[in-house]
Amino acid sequence: MKRIFYSLLSLTLSISAFAQGNTHKQEPSKFEGLAMTPPMGWNSWNTFATDINEDLVKQTADIMVASGMKDAGYTYIVLDDGWMTRERDENGNLVPDPKKFPGGMKTLIDYVHSKGLKFGLYNCAGTKTCAGYPGTRGYEYQDARFYAALGIDFLKYDWCNTEGITAKEAYTTMSNALKTAGRPILFSLCEWGDNQPWEWAEPLGNMWRISGDIYPCFDCEFKHPENWSSWGFMKIIDMRKGIRKYSGPDHWNDFDMMEVGNEMNDTEDKSHFSMWCMVASPLIAGNDFRKMSKETLNILTNKGMIAINQDKLGIQGFRYNDNNGLETWVKPLENGDWAVAFLNRSEEEKTIDFNWKDHSIKDEEFNKQTSFNTSTYDIQDVWNNKKAGNTKKAYKSKIAPHDIVVLRLTKKLK
Repeated sequence: MKRIFYSLLSLTLSISAFAQGNTHKQEPSKFEGLAMTPPMGWNSWNTFATDINEDLVKQTADIMVASGMKDAGYTYIVLDDGWMTRERDENGNLVPDPKKFPGGMKTLIDYVHSKGLKFGLYNCAGTKTCAGYPGTRGYEYQDARFYAALGIDFLKYDWCNTEGITAKEAYTTMSNALKTAGRPILFSLCEWGDNQPWEWAEPLGNMWRISGDIYPCFDCEFKHPENWSSWGFMKIIDMRKGIRKYSGPDHWNDFDMMEVGNEMNDTEDKSHFSMWCMVASPLIAGNDFRKMSKETLNILTNKGMIAINQDKLGIQGFRYNDNNGLETWVKPLENGDWAVAFLNRSEEEKTIDFNWKDHSIKDEEFNKQTSFNTSTYDIQDVWNNKKAGNTKKAYKSKIAPHDIVVLRLTKKLK
């Protein structure tokens, strides 16, 4: 049955291959409404690179359901680079690696869908992917039809081996190809921010990377031998200025897949997750669920933090002030609520002493503001899941190095 499916698919794609090119020069038009809140899920790359197979996918899907991650909002399973063979077939079609996926990719996708989850694949705008597998350049419409026939729900589209092509044009072509193929597929642009995708990608995709690859550390730069760098999560937070105005429902600034549960300690994992929630980044886990500790699971499924990330306003938070390494971040939320985070970026314990009445918060980008002199808010400590008084009294607490305190403020009823 698998052989029959791919034979029919190959014939269909070959017959329609001539449609590639000038006949598809419509205006950019992504599938609307696929990511009204930041997408949540899992991607294989951070832990497994190209060492992926169908057993890993099935086990990950099973754990997402059994652990409560699906109920917490994690819905996408995305296979990154390395899922295909090194060459296209005689008709130019991509070929899922039969050694890694002996049961067939369509059967595997059906399995993921049977769990109530969604499935994603990876490719690249260049002639080859970053790991040297067949890229999509020149095959955009053919590959889009292949993805639609498989039934995928998410496409991560990278930017390696793209000499001589323009980012906006390349991503426009793939966006139009997906739309022409007819299946709603969330389009994730992974262009690394080199060509300022936030300025042009909203009509094309549902999310776009703003940086190079993440690295599992708090605030480091990891230099690779090939003369490129990966970045600690706070380096990525600091990397782009003035782009929060471009992010919102169905068009997200993507701060990269998370490193929670990899090489950092639980405190740093908590800060990493909190900051991704504060800046309304997609929450795409990158750890091995089969070896996940209880602490890691608790971080990834914290309901209060996820609610801040998934807030329907979709406003990216911002740094309000920096007091000698103790940073205050704020994020406007629906119904007049605010999230306030205190992050200790230093290497020593700090004391939070925040007198609310000394502060008036104004978000000029999204026209949101509040004054604690005229309004009183009840305070919920998100990570401890307990009430923490109200804004009539200064908030005071000790905070360890690299730790974070996140408070949710709800306007007090008169």
